[in-house]
Formats: sequence, structure tokens, C-alpha cells
Amino acid sequence: MADPDGDKRYIFLDPNGSGTDQGWMFVIVAAPTGVVYQNQGGGYGCVQYQQEGYLIPLFGPDLDTELKEIFVGELKGHGAPRSGWPVELLDRLRAAVGLHVYGPANRDDVFPTPLVLDESRLSEADEAWVPVLTPDGPGVLVWENSD
Repeated sequence: MADPDGDKRYIFLDPNGSGTDQGWMFVIVAAPTGVVYQNQGGGYGCVQYQQEGYLIPLFGPDLDTELKEIFVGELKGHGAPRSGWPVELLDRLRAAVGLHVYGPANRDDVFPTPLVLDESRLSEADEAWVPVLTPDGPGVLVWENSD
């Protein structure tokens, strides 16, 4: 979908009925690309989030298992905790986002680097939308919302 001004493209990552119910995870690295990725998050809240940037697919079986345990199991599908993150749950979230991504091809450090929870943006964290720091700067980790 193009924006009305014609200078941005919008891509919805999990449109209803798209058959993506087999699991997926991406990192959207914030960058002025003209492409805006949208994802539904927030559990039953069905919040529509968006980030301009570029997409890095993550591969591997059950990468989102611990994140689903946190957001669907512990938080019962209601998105982020409403009264702050308990220390134990925050520690689990930090560990769960520590997935390894490769640095960009135009740099020497192409070894896998773990994502890090961006705690300066912790208030933005929600189910299927968690702010992270990547080898290229800020981004968000996204996966299929539970609703």
C-alpha cells in the first residue's frame, strides 16, 4: 500500500488469512528507507504498530517459544504488564530477545551478534513488538500476535 503523499510504502507483516500461522520472526531495523512495516501486537488489544526501516528475517525452529511463554502464558495474552515489569519477567524478556543476527555485509563484523533489549524504550514493549538494539542501531523484534 502506498501512502497518500506517495513517498512511503506500507507492508503489513501478517495480514489476516495470509497463512503465516506456522510462526515467523523479524527484526525491523529503523532506517529512512521509505518502507514502513506494520504488525499487529498487544495480544487481545490488537494494537497496530509500525516502523520505517528494513527487515531482517530470523531463522530457526521455535525462536518465539520463550516470548510466547512470557506474553501468552505469564501475561495471559494481554500485551505488556500494566504496572511495570517484575524483575524476573524482565530478565526472561532480556534473555528471550538475545537472538543472533549477522552484521551488515558492508562491515567487517559479519559474525552473529545478539540482539539486546532496548531498555530506554521499554515502555514500547508489547506482545509481538519489542524494542531491541541491533548491530545497526535501534529496531523492533516482531512475531505473530497471539489473538
